[in-house]
Amino acid sequence: MATLIDIDARGTQHCETTALGVLLRHQGLDLSEPMLFGLGSGLSFIYWDSKNMGFPFLGGRVKPFELTRNLATALELELLVQETTSPRRAWENVVAPIDAGQPVGLQLDSYHLDYFASKVHFGGHVVAMYGYDDRDAHLVDTHQQGGAVSTSLTSLARARAARGPMTARHRSFTLTAPKNLPSLRGRIVPAITACADAFLDPPIANLGHRGIEKAGKLVRTWLRRTDDPQRDLPQAARFMEQAGTGSALFRNLYRDFLVECTQLLDSSHLRTGHRLYAEAAILWTQAAALITKAGESGDAQCLERAGTVLCDLSRMERDAMQALSRLRSERVAVTARG
Repeated sequence: MATLIDIDARGTQHCETTALGVLLRHQGLDLSEPMLFGLGSGLSFIYWDSKNMGFPFLGGRVKPFELTRNLATALELELLVQETTSPRRAWENVVAPIDAGQPVGLQLDSYHLDYFASKVHFGGHVVAMYGYDDRDAHLVDTHQQGGAVSTSLTSLARARAARGPMTARHRSFTLTAPKNLPSLRGRIVPAITACADAFLDPPIANLGHRGIEKAGKLVRTWLRRTDDPQRDLPQAARFMEQAGTGSALFRNLYRDFLVECTQLLDSSHLRTGHRLYAEAAILWTQAAALITKAGESGDAQCLERAGTVLCDLSRMERDAMQALSRLRSERVAVTARG
């Protein structure tokens, strides 16, 4: 016999914001995906490479689950997180809230999920679970993965038990909204300035605007970095454009968040940030196309051009975040309008 919660199973572009949307709509709070991403201070950048990696990875968001924690703080949500090394206890942690009528967020390795056509390990994948039966778990994933989907209980168990980069110990979580939600207008400026601060002053050179500049230098060497450029370079570009990023390595989502904010707050700094991120989104898509072309053709000049675009992006995003960081000095005047 199946246990199913009646939910709005709307798959959006990014896995974590998709799951958050499901959980919050069930609480009566329906925010756009860009707003969830922005209020969670989700934008970032990392150039990630190590000896045990086959090929470098370009990431455009904060680390898995940080967005969820940031959003819960911003909206004063009650976030209940459970982790365990016991598969039995992990299943109990999921069944209890679902049986009580509350959907659950899960962090797991997407490699093991039955419905994933692309078999690449990613331990930071997040889904919403809203039901189960004797054989399958019923989940909501991104639109790209099918929205409302199902996977066998055995595959779900493997995905939750996986260990490796970005994995968690059978992490599950629920969100509960307060009776009186805080004003969005009052939460926008702190979320934007926190994101800007982290981007402008990263602790290491692989992060933020410094990381984009580093990527611009190192991407030029990528044909020498791989034994299979026709596989590795297009795959790196697909992660930038298609792997739940909303295209342009999450810059489209942040651009759309900022345009929503301009409808709520009147600020020249906000408008400047939006204009620059609209331009940056176009350049990120151009960079991904050049990386793909380099892998397919073996033409090193494509990577030279991609490197130039990335160095331009480093300066452009630094300027955008510097403008957005100045919202802090406008905070009283801006939020008073709300």
